[in-house]
Amino acid sequence: MLDIKFIRENPEKVQDSADKKGYRVSIKDLLMADERRRELQQQVDSLRERRNAVASQMKGGRPSPDLIAEGKSIKEDLMDLEVKFNEVDADYQAQLNGIPNVIFDDVPEGGEEDSVEIKAWGEKKSGATDHLDYATSRDWVDFERGAKVAGAKFYYLKGDLALLENAIIQFALNKLVAKGLTFMTVPNMVNQRTMTGTGFAPRTSDQSDEYSIEGEDLSLIATAEIPLTGYHADEIIDEDKLPLMYAGLSPCYRKEAGASGKHTRGLFRVHQFNKLEMYAFALPEKSQEIHQQILDIEEEIWQDLGIAYRIINIAAGDLGAPAAKKYDIEYWSPVDENYRELTSCSNCTDFQARNLNIRVRRKDGTTDVLHTLNGTAVSLARSLVVILENYQNSDGTLAVPEVLRPYMGGRIVI
Repeated sequence: MLDIKFIRENPEKVQDSADKKGYRVSIKDLLMADERRRELQQQVDSLRERRNAVASQMKGGRPSPDLIAEGKSIKEDLMDLEVKFNEVDADYQAQLNGIPNVIFDDVPEGGEEDSVEIKAWGEKKSGATDHLDYATSRDWVDFERGAKVAGAKFYYLKGDLALLENAIIQFALNKLVAKGLTFMTVPNMVNQRTMTGTGFAPRTSDQSDEYSIEGEDLSLIATAEIPLTGYHADEIIDEDKLPLMYAGLSPCYRKEAGASGKHTRGLFRVHQFNKLEMYAFALPEKSQEIHQQILDIEEEIWQDLGIAYRIINIAAGDLGAPAAKKYDIEYWSPVDENYRELTSCSNCTDFQARNLNIRVRRKDGTTDVLHTLNGTAVSLARSLVVILENYQNSDGTLAVPEVLRPYMGGRIVI
């Protein structure tokens, strides 16, 4: 959530940013609701003060009929006014929660196709069997039985491919721990406050991506980012303890409601997958530096694995509500001979932290809302696609990337 004071002082900037992100919001309507809410709040506070004054006069003696009548009138007026305030406040809060974070000045305008490449690395390969056909031929993945048990886009990993997934996790996790990140496992379900506080608000109602638990205040997580954000909710963290950097491992559950038209074959886009996520709580003045650090770690992972990729600065229309800026790493697919999404890292500035009341205590004793950042270390289903496409041998075997061999019992091929 944005600071309402910032919105009051920068209405055109906030509206322009929301428009560029593709969110249908009206800052004018929000500010009208804000003004009406403040007016009613003043009236409520004034009546409460008068009520308390009358109650004080009634103590220690027999109140006059006029004073009793005034007290009764104030009580009735206050009840009516509080109902009006609650209605206006609910509308105000709903509008405020729908405003996305403000983008940075260097974020490109436009939609997905307008994102800007800022770097490319590695040698592009060509000519490979589609990952699903290859993995199915080796009896490494079973979507048919996954569908029988859970529905379309659920699957079983088997044998060496399941072991390869574990090797990728161990390789990436060891790297993150060596970089100073604290490893955490996380709850796979969160309450609504944590879900909305993290800012997972769809642009339209038909794009809601989470699975909710009927009858309970719980939803399955779409990423470890969500419970990691909530970890420090309602806390004040001393300045000298920042940044706090975590590595969260979890399954991820997604309806993929907004994925129409994107590549969906096989493991590339599924309803459940494992992911190792990087997350940081940072000082506001350090968040852009931390953003670069997270991107550097992502690059190092894929360079170690020998995968050609490019980095793109994501355009405003393809940013989610919390992000002020996001980089994606896209790998080069030798099957499609095109780039495909692999990882991302986002600077959410103070948007999530304000929602969940996470602050920093400065050395001078003042407090400030800190910044949060997140980045994918490895998204396992998609990582398997990348390796299956890039490490096929002519004899039908799969070469094990050198950095993964220690986690595969020293095996060179599988």
